[in-house]
Amino acid sequence: MGMEQEIKLALPSDQVGAATQWFIQRAGNPGRTITLENRYFDTPALTLARAKAAVRVRRTPDGWLQTYKTVGASKDGLHNRHEWEMPVKGNALEIDALLDACDDAPSKEALKQARDALIPLFTTNFSRTLWHVRIEGADVEAAIDQGEIRADVNGQTRSSPICEIELELKRGDAGALNALSAELAQAVHGLRPDDVSKAQRGYRLREGNGST
Repeated sequence: MGMEQEIKLALPSDQVGAATQWFIQRAGNPGRTITLENRYFDTPALTLARAKAAVRVRRTPDGWLQTYKTVGASKDGLHNRHEWEMPVKGNALEIDALLDACDDAPSKEALKQARDALIPLFTTNFSRTLWHVRIEGADVEAAIDQGEIRADVNGQTRSSPICEIELELKRGDAGALNALSAELAQAVHGLRPDDVSKAQRGYRLREGNGST
């Protein structure tokens, strides 16, 4: 189990260039861009969502991963949540291994109840440009994500754009995230803290609360 700590900022689409240039100057390199394809699962009754948890399969340049997350707490864009992640063979969940790995998860019972009824609900596919940033003795992975959330509901496809910045703490004190966010806000106009995860946006999209 790991504790994920990150600040998420909604990024106006017309400020992507400004944010990119700022990170290039701050990190001293052009960044590394990867493609991430994600499929989220739940039961038709949304067992996991009701337990404030999410499970996904992710395709990365290095292979497939499955991840189980609890919603945790978020305030002013700072997210703190538990995360269990492991490699899988392909684009499918390996629930037994995931249950073993998240044995101490507070919402494990929900995953056990859902295991035989999980279906794909929505996707979040995006490009991610990454930089490593050092600040106040801490290591931060900074990312600009651009892509789309898609959900098929009753034969219709609903979609919503992704355009955001994530600052994830890799080592050090979480106060460094606030410091880096403050620096960034001085250079990029229109940034705002976002307490809603991509998974939560996907659920809202399915419910009809989002772009179409």
